[in-house]
Amino acid sequence: MAACRRVQLLLLLMSVVVSVCVSQAPKANVNGNDVIPAQIKNHGQGQAPNAGNPLAPAAGASQPRRITGWKLAEEEACREDLTRLCPKHTWNNNLAVLECLQDRKEDTEIASDCNHLLWNYKFNLTTDSKFESVAVEVCKSTITEIKECAEEERGKGYLVSCLVDHRANITEYQCHQYITKMTAIIFSDYRLICGFMGKCREDVNALHCGSISTGEKDIHSQGEVISCLERALVLELEQRENRYEIKEECKKAILRVAELSSDDFHLDRYLYFSCREDRERFCENTQAGEGRVYKCLFNHKFEESMSEKCREALTTRQKLIAQDYKVSYSLAKACKVDLRKYRCNVDNLPRAREARLSYLLLCLESAVHRGRVVSGECQGEMLDYRRMLMEDYSLSPEIVLNCRGEIDHHCSGLHRKGRTLHCLMRLGRGEKNSLGATCQQALQTLIQETDPGSDYRIDRALNEACESVMQTACKHIRTGDPMILSCLMEHLYTEKMVEDCEHRLLELQYFISRDWKLDPILYRKCQGDAVRLCHTHGWNETSEIMPPGAVFSCLYRHAYRTEEQGRRLSRDCKAEVQRILHQRALDVKLDPMLQERCMTDLGKWCSEKTESGQELECLQDHLEDLISDCRDVVGNLTELESEDIQIEALLMRACEPVIQAYCHEVADNQIDTGDLMECLIQSKHQKEMNEKCMVGVTHFQLVQMKDFRFSYKFKMACKEDVLKLCPNIKKKVDVVICLSTTVRNDTLQEVKDQRVSVKCRKQLRVEELEMSEDIRLEPELYDSCKQDIGKYCQNVPYGNAQVIECLKESKKQLTQRCHQRVFKLQETEMVDPELDYTLMRVCKQMIKRFCGDADTKNMLQCLKQNKNSELMDPKCKQMITKRQITQNTDYRLNPVLRKACKADIPKFCQNILNKATDGSELEGQVISCLKLKYADQRLSPDCEDQIRVILQESALDYRLDPQLHMHCMEEITSLCAEEAAAQEQTGQVEECLKVNLLKIKQDTCKKEVLNILKESKADIFVDPVLHTACALDIKHHCAAIPPGRGRQMSCLMEALEDKRVRLQPECKKRLQDRIEMWSYAAKVAPAEGFSDLAMQVMVSPSKNYILSMIALCVSMLFVMGLLCGRLTKRLTQEQKDR
Repeated sequence: MAACRRVQLLLLLMSVVVSVCVSQAPKANVNGNDVIPAQIKNHGQGQAPNAGNPLAPAAGASQPRRITGWKLAEEEACREDLTRLCPKHTWNNNLAVLECLQDRKEDTEIASDCNHLLWNYKFNLTTDSKFESVAVEVCKSTITEIKECAEEERGKGYLVSCLVDHRANITEYQCHQYITKMTAIIFSDYRLICGFMGKCREDVNALHCGSISTGEKDIHSQGEVISCLERALVLELEQRENRYEIKEECKKAILRVAELSSDDFHLDRYLYFSCREDRERFCENTQAGEGRVYKCLFNHKFEESMSEKCREALTTRQKLIAQDYKVSYSLAKACKVDLRKYRCNVDNLPRAREARLSYLLLCLESAVHRGRVVSGECQGEMLDYRRMLMEDYSLSPEIVLNCRGEIDHHCSGLHRKGRTLHCLMRLGRGEKNSLGATCQQALQTLIQETDPGSDYRIDRALNEACESVMQTACKHIRTGDPMILSCLMEHLYTEKMVEDCEHRLLELQYFISRDWKLDPILYRKCQGDAVRLCHTHGWNETSEIMPPGAVFSCLYRHAYRTEEQGRRLSRDCKAEVQRILHQRALDVKLDPMLQERCMTDLGKWCSEKTESGQELECLQDHLEDLISDCRDVVGNLTELESEDIQIEALLMRACEPVIQAYCHEVADNQIDTGDLMECLIQSKHQKEMNEKCMVGVTHFQLVQMKDFRFSYKFKMACKEDVLKLCPNIKKKVDVVICLSTTVRNDTLQEVKDQRVSVKCRKQLRVEELEMSEDIRLEPELYDSCKQDIGKYCQNVPYGNAQVIECLKESKKQLTQRCHQRVFKLQETEMVDPELDYTLMRVCKQMIKRFCGDADTKNMLQCLKQNKNSELMDPKCKQMITKRQITQNTDYRLNPVLRKACKADIPKFCQNILNKATDGSELEGQVISCLKLKYADQRLSPDCEDQIRVILQESALDYRLDPQLHMHCMEEITSLCAEEAAAQEQTGQVEECLKVNLLKIKQDTCKKEVLNILKESKADIFVDPVLHTACALDIKHHCAAIPPGRGRQMSCLMEALEDKRVRLQPECKKRLQDRIEMWSYAAKVAPAEGFSDLAMQVMVSPSKNYILSMIALCVSMLFVMGLLCGRLTKRLTQEQKDR
């Protein structure tokens, strides 16, 4: 061992030990009163001998005079100071006197002669080799146990230095007690520490930390010199330019001194004097030794009543600990075994690296995260120092060096309790990203070193801000558990969360989210998967190929793979990946890749979207406008959400009542595969649905329309069909139209093997039904009608297809483009009534009651057939009537009629078809045309049946006759207002118009009423008032006669003329009224054809007379024909004879 490499002062220590062991060394004085320097008698003659060269032995130091019972208290130079400053019971013990005088209060002076006397006394104690023999005697067993000390060369003072170095391992009580006590004397003056001055002389002068000669300084307060060097050492690491570099051997000496003083704060003389009053205030009951006072003072460092001088001294001490963990006695002792066990202080590593506190923390944290056992005592110490680093940014040189500008401009005055670090974190996640790259990296490194994700208590600012939230929302989780942070994230943006906690939490999570290892639960559950699938390294190791931020992306890509797609995550790891995705959905800044690639787009499109969850929604809304990289990230995330919507934590929170009521079964499934969102869509209009949930679900539906991949179930069911039948089509609505068209064409052509698979057809139907609920889910329709919506449906909600219904009701006022789209929509809905969302919603219960077994294509037909049932719901009945009115405006909206009259329409109504245009109604003209041909009995049987139904329905409700409604609206209002207001649908309005036929002035209206009269001749069912009045008579007299073609009407007319038949009075009266109306109609509207004429004759009161006259005329013509034929035959014969 090199000379003077350790502290020789401990020789003094050994002298005390000797004096204790009276029984073993009877000549030694317990009080240390037997050691008196030879020059002690000259103590009043000036400065201490060899003051200019403290390392030189004092005169006579090698020949000390032993005078039994000599006491410092008896010396004239110190008697007055002793009497004034030291308790009387200490006077008989030289060491107690020495300790009392050198530990006096800072503002208390002692005489210069006494100072010199004390210094000479200490110096002789530390340089007299004879004390080595005392150490051998008192610490005999200890020397034997410590192999290194036993091998030291004797007689040179090395033995005592060795014992000081290993004093932590001394178990012998007397040896340990006196070495510890005497160390305080040694550390009172750096010149007493062997070798220190030689190594640091140049640095002391260069840094102006003091002079080698004591001069006017108190020669017992040279701890200030060491403190000056310590401050210079930590400052060297915190400055970029104009810094003085302390020599390496002096650095080691400074750290070694700090290490040797780590167990007892009395040994750090500068700190001791700076914090003496603070120690009494905060740590009065803390026993000195083993670094306990240091730790106590550290814990109170940011108390308001802590003196600034003490706080600065404590900060310097902490910075030294950050440079060399051994400067912390408790940490070095508690973790000694673990450091060796996990090779955290391997000999071949550079001293600067292995000694750094950060290296120790990373190494041991890595062991903990790998599941290795680290002693509880060591983990407790690690927790304290991790908290210390988070509380005070100045303890991390990298932060001070790289973040100085940010701190000066944005975070000045926030030094205490971790506020500066959180201020920097806030800058890092801020909109303007005011944090430099080097500062951000330094912050990220510090977060990894302190690992606050494993224990929230490490972050004091977070702990204090979130205390109330943890006590209410997370009280079921034990203190210090890593799940506390997850619990806080789960309650983000809830009523239990407070604003300050929210800010601190997001600031910390911003950095944790950028390194998957900083979430201890995720790391523990996914470590094996990350190594297997993402080729990661150890906890505290990084890889350029797979940086920390990319590991999580790798994990979630594998989390949602199917078995066919290859390797997947373990169940536990997938659950944790889902948890992290839920958290990241709360704030885009928690997704590093999203924030990095979408920074420009966030500023361009979403600068005003500041509330939780709005930024991602904004990016999804502007998906087509985003730059390529951002669009890919947002698209991938949206595709992921479609498979597991529970990632959307805010949406799940808003939809909790609906989920609990209707979707709890699918929500409990670990594998979602889109079932939960499908359930929420189907439950959108339940009473438990709130506005937030409704908005969130609808937004997701709208986003799905941008790309069919965003609908997981649709994508999985139809992926192969899309590639085969609809290549290069991306938008979901276009894909749906493409596939639907293919299905329809195959169905119409009765193709045996349809091109679209069964599973795709089923999911396609689900998608079509969902799209019918909101006009925004049909982009082409929505874009075409935006102007009209703003004009006619401005205050109508989009949900429940209400806007679509509003447009249908305002159809006549719509712009041409919108009108065409609405007409096409209605045409589709009439062909497939299940797509008529409003009808299916309003008549849901009636469909179950009347049409449970009916095919979906015939749903409206079934409802129409049961419309007048007593059990029919009035609202549903009203909706059916609306759809009937719509159907009667154009034959194309009535698929049954269109099919039945396929040949009749072009045959009889071609002139009307020639005027028709796509997307515009014919206002019932074709149906009116067919009605007239029905009266003429010229329609095909199938078409006749359908027209009969229409006639019967419209006879009960005038609104079902578009032509009548359009041309007679004014007359209905003036002549039949009471009947129209009743809306009884019993044909009273039509009856009113018939009765008031003579009062009708408009020719168009009169013509329509006359048409009604004409139609009623063909079938009594078309005249509901007459049919009701004559129902019994029809049953009694005409039961055997089939309806249609005027047969039952002729039967009643014959019964009316037959005097043997007695009709019901009401029936007789109604028939007579009808005869008068028909007579008037015949006058006003003469027959338009032979069939019309024949019909008029058949229903005329003078039918028999007319028929008789016709028969007479025919007979006369026949006779004349015979006569004319004979004459012509005779003339022809005569001509031949000629």
